[in-house]
Amino acid sequence: MDKVVASAVDAVNDIPDEASLAVGGFGISGIPAVLIEAVRDRGIRNLEIVSNNCGLDGVGLGTLLDNMQIRRIVASYVGENKEFARQFLSGELEVELTPQGTLAERLRAAGVGIPAFYTLTGAGTQIEEGGLPWRYRDGGQVALASPPKRTEVFDGTSYVLETALRTDFALIRAWKGDRHGNLVFRKSARNFNPVCAMAGAISIAEVEHLVEPGDIEPDAIHLPGIYIDRIVELTPEQAADKAIEKRTVRSCLAVKGGF
Repeated sequence: MDKVVASAVDAVNDIPDEASLAVGGFGISGIPAVLIEAVRDRGIRNLEIVSNNCGLDGVGLGTLLDNMQIRRIVASYVGENKEFARQFLSGELEVELTPQGTLAERLRAAGVGIPAFYTLTGAGTQIEEGGLPWRYRDGGQVALASPPKRTEVFDGTSYVLETALRTDFALIRAWKGDRHGNLVFRKSARNFNPVCAMAGAISIAEVEHLVEPGDIEPDAIHLPGIYIDRIVELTPEQAADKAIEKRTVRSCLAVKGGF
């Protein structure tokens, strides 16, 4: 039952080229930065990434983009990463843009044994009709477009069929975890991390605080250990090394109630 491995390098050692990875985080909040770094250093190629977005330039999954390790991305958001946009528009990267709620539910569905589900999101749009660019040619022409999706009418309303997103591996980050893999996420880091863990055939979690089994109250567990296969304990330095996507500050007047 002890799922702790010695290092991030050991945890990702069996991820092969062309593997699919579900990666937690939203922007760069709650990203498994240490596991991503280990994947980068191993030089694994032609990866398919399923994640809300692809980090920032030079941060998180952006480092894998910089290293040309990603072949395909299923995501809901392209912004904030210029290299992401450049590779997509130049035909170097295949991108399946998916509505954010649909993406989350496709990941969750994979974890609970639901092969597909109907949703109103995307009905009557190119999500349903097909034709969304997935890959461009270097000259800007569309090389590969999304196919049309199956629809069904329920109570007079048309719904779109979406399939579950099962991946070979999942990389996530948690605030606290025990040796059995039970996890607690802190604040906004409880974003895509739980559903990504559910979607992975092998799910790997880096945790900021490792505790013994029984130290986490059952009602406090956000994700049960049944979904986790490997745990990596971060050093205090690794746990504290968190980038800020957009730093904003308030003036002293604003703090005091002024304008």
